[in-house]
Formats: sequence, C-alpha cells, structure tokens
Amino acid sequence: MSFFKKFTKFAIPKVMFMTEFFFINNPGEWFFSVAYILIFILNIIFVIVIISENRNPVRSIAWITVLTMVPIVGFIFYLFFGREQRSQKMISRKGKRKLQRLVTNNISINEKEISSLSPSIIQQLVLGNRLTGAMVTLNNGITVYTSGKDKFNDLFNDIKNAKSFIHLQYYIIEDDTIGRELKKLLIEKADQGIEIRVLYDDVGCWSWSEKKFFKEMTDAGIEAKPFFKVTFPQLANKLNYRNHRKIAIIDGITGYIGGMNIADRYIDGGKFGKWRDTHIRIKGEAVNELQSIFLVDWNFTTKELLSKQSYFPKIDKQEGGATIQLLTSGPLDEHKAIALTFLKMISAAKKRIYLQTPYFLPNSEMSKALKIAALSGVDVRVMIPERSDSKLLQYATNSYITEMLKAGIKIYMYKGGFLHSKSLLIDNEITSIGSTNFDLRSFEQNFEINAFIFDKDFNEENANIFMQDIKSSIKITLKSWSKRSFLSKIHESLSRLFSPVL
Repeated sequence: MSFFKKFTKFAIPKVMFMTEFFFINNPGEWFFSVAYILIFILNIIFVIVIISENRNPVRSIAWITVLTMVPIVGFIFYLFFGREQRSQKMISRKGKRKLQRLVTNNISINEKEISSLSPSIIQQLVLGNRLTGAMVTLNNGITVYTSGKDKFNDLFNDIKNAKSFIHLQYYIIEDDTIGRELKKLLIEKADQGIEIRVLYDDVGCWSWSEKKFFKEMTDAGIEAKPFFKVTFPQLANKLNYRNHRKIAIIDGITGYIGGMNIADRYIDGGKFGKWRDTHIRIKGEAVNELQSIFLVDWNFTTKELLSKQSYFPKIDKQEGGATIQLLTSGPLDEHKAIALTFLKMISAAKKRIYLQTPYFLPNSEMSKALKIAALSGVDVRVMIPERSDSKLLQYATNSYITEMLKAGIKIYMYKGGFLHSKSLLIDNEITSIGSTNFDLRSFEQNFEINAFIFDKDFNEENANIFMQDIKSSIKITLKSWSKRSFLSKIHESLSRLFSPVL
C-alpha cells in the first residue's frame, strides 16, 4: 500500500471522529474546527507532493514555506507557478535533424579557425554544443544597440526592404504607437506577397485590445500565433512557462536578438523616463542558427515543420569576424543550458566579470561562483537598476547585496532610468547578450535565448558601454548600505524567502 493510501486510511477516520466530537460538544464551533483540521491535513498532503518531486531542495523548501504561511492559497499558487513541465518536446528528433542539416549545409566550419581559439573558449563551445546541439558559427558582423529608437529604426528599415519572408518572435508586442507602426508595416509587406510569421507570448500579450490587434494581422494574411496558449483546463500547466525570447529574422540574412520587446517604453522610457537596454543585429552565419531556433518554436506552437531550403539562404562570409554560438533554454529541456554556461564562464574568468541585469536573484551555485571569482582577485562588477518595475523583485535583489559586497564584488545601481539590459562580459574574450535575466525564473522556467559572442573587439566595445553606464550609476559601499532602514531590511529578508519561487 502506498504512503498516500496509508495516510488517507489513517487520517479520514480521525477527521470523522473529531468532527463528531466537536459537533456534539461544541455545536457553535464545529465548522471552524473541522475546517482547521482539513486545512492541516491537506497541507501535509501538499507538502508530500512537493517533496516527492525530488526537485532543487531550496525551491522545495521555499514552496513549503509558502504553504505554511498561506495554506490552500499557497498550493493554488504552486499549481500555477511551481510545477515542472517536462512531458512535452519542442520538436521531434527527426524534425530537429532535418533543420540541423539545413543549417549545416550553409555553414562551412574552418577547423584551422576553430583551433586558433583559446582552450577555454573551445571548452565553452563544446559545452554549448553538448547541451543543446548549438552550432559554432563564424564570419558574423554585429551591431549593438543600447537605445530602443536606434534598434527599431534599423529593424523597421530591414522589414521595409524584406524580399522573401519576415519571422518575428517577442514576449510582448503592445498595442501602442510602436506596436501599431509595426502592424501597419507588416500588413503593407503582406500585401506585397511577403511571407510573415509572428510568434507572441500568450500571457505577455494578454489583453482584449491585443486580441483585436493580432486579429487584424491574421485578417491581412499574416500568420500570428500565441506561444503556449493558456486555456482551460490546462491553465495550471501552462501559465508559468513563458516564452521570453525577443528575436527577428529577415530573409534569412539579418537577425536580431536581445532584451527589447515591442512597446513604447523601450523608446520613451515610460514611467522611468529612460529605458536602458541591450539588443544586437547579426549579419552572418549565426542567422541560419537563429532561423532554426524560430522554426523549432513555430513547430512547437503550430505542429507545422517549415523546412524549405529557401529559409536558409547562403550567407556572405565577408560579414564580419565574430564567432557566435546561440543557446536556448526552457522548462522542457533536460539541462538548464544558459545557466550552466553562465556558471562555466564565471568559474573560468581570470581578469574581469561585468554583469548587467534588471533582477539579481542568483541560485546558490551562481552566488558562490561570483564570490569565489571576486575573492580570487577577479574584477567582478554587477550593475542593477536603482528603481525596478517590481517592488518585490527589487527587495529580493537587494537582499543579496551585503554578501556580495563582503566578498569584494563591486555593486552599481543605475540611476539613469530603468536598466533592463541582460549582458555578461568575461575577461576580454566572451560576451553574452540576450533575453536571460540573472534569476531563477529565467534560468529554469522561461524559454530564453542568448548569443555567446567570442570576439575581442566586440567584448571591448561592450566593456566601454559598461563603463559609460557606471557614470550614470552610484557605487554601493558596505558602510553606506548598512545604513538603510530596519524596515527595508525586513522587507528584503521576507522577499529573500520567496526568491526561489519568484
């Protein structure tokens, strides 16, 4: 007999006995007494369910804490936001191999060029390949954007000049000025006979106005589909797993990837006055790999495998000299590829680690790696926003600052607006830019994508950008940080308890 059956067999008679006892002896209080007993028993059952999943102990303890503090309600939150989803596959093995062949046909790896890379970089590339099958792509030219205005100007110009197809995938596409400008442009291109596909996250675009917004696209012949559509009765299985990727592919020769969604605030800053973000434009072999990633997500959403050779045109090898590996991660993957790659990069750093992130909620492994690096003499700098778009996340982020400062990590709070940039620089060789925040949600629950760029010139360009951002930041010292109010410290400590489930 299973433990659950034994427990039920034992518990139910006890509940019946106690119910009868309270009803006979305390008829005015029996309802509340029975309710209390039932809640207690259900809480025990829910805790057993969580423990039986054999998950990360920190996350399990965090969810048990939630159950203890808010019984029943806590388990409802767990159903929606805490369960792991591994039963589905993004694409069949056969479909994945078919797309990989199309990518490989257009990428000729020069063994001599790869062998000239440092052993540490080769290790990084091998790790990425073994985790996700990601190709090593050469001959890439990269443009970096720190302004939404510049990014959207170039993206819209590329869309205007599209000759064959346009593939877009965003977590958020707002029905606002920039969103309507994009919609108008896409409809014009659809009228010209250009194939257009748009993937948007169902929860990220969850409003009545946006349903009408996307219907106008589909009425014009654009294929616009919601990723991981949240419907009943599968609501609890899907609500927590969001596609956080922000990518675009035009004609298979130009690609975009980074932290900017489609919304006015990425240009005008919204309530923050300025929105500081990072996005890149790629011309080169990596665009074929980006296309493959989009088509895997399209297959997952629509069950349609798009594998025409025309989606993978031959790439001009003179675009640039950067080596790029594109890594994805998500809740359906066996390995948390981006988190593991970050951990490897941080552990291998010898000179410097520059990190920009809007939310800093590292797991224990990542926290230890950063502290070990700093204590070993590596110049570790972490930049976070002074003001966040979430009070709870800001308090949770702040709870990590003291221990980081004690380890010798330099903490900067960006004052020039909201810092939404997600970038990581290691030494003078590796730069990572993409959609991944430095928190457990991005590492474990969201569908994310990052470009890992192995190029000294690009690394130096982004190091200079980081130094420019320091001019708009305040450096936190242990002495000044310890003077914050007692109430703030309490808020931080409470938020820290929930950080594994945020």
